[in-house]
Amino acid sequence: MSDLKASQIEYPCEFPIKIFGQQQAGFAKAVLDVVTRHDPGFAAASMEMRASKNARYVSLTCTVHATSREQLDALYQDLCDHPSIVMVL
Repeated sequence: MSDLKASQIEYPCEFPIKIFGQQQAGFAKAVLDVVTRHDPGFAAASMEMRASKNARYVSLTCTVHATSREQLDALYQDLCDHPSIVMVL
């Protein structure tokens, strides 16, 4: 079996993250709060939002400035642990 690389990502880099949740007041702000905890320089205006076909769900794309695998792992964990978030890709 061949050795697997520890990471295919070269840091620092710009890294897009998709966050899905139910359409509800305050969802984007909740996501923004989590993202800026891990990337204080994240610009809220760069967040892309798309509603589902029936507007029941919303997806947000946040492109963060990733400095390490540990930073991304912690960000993903905090996003996944948030009660308003359904899925993170």
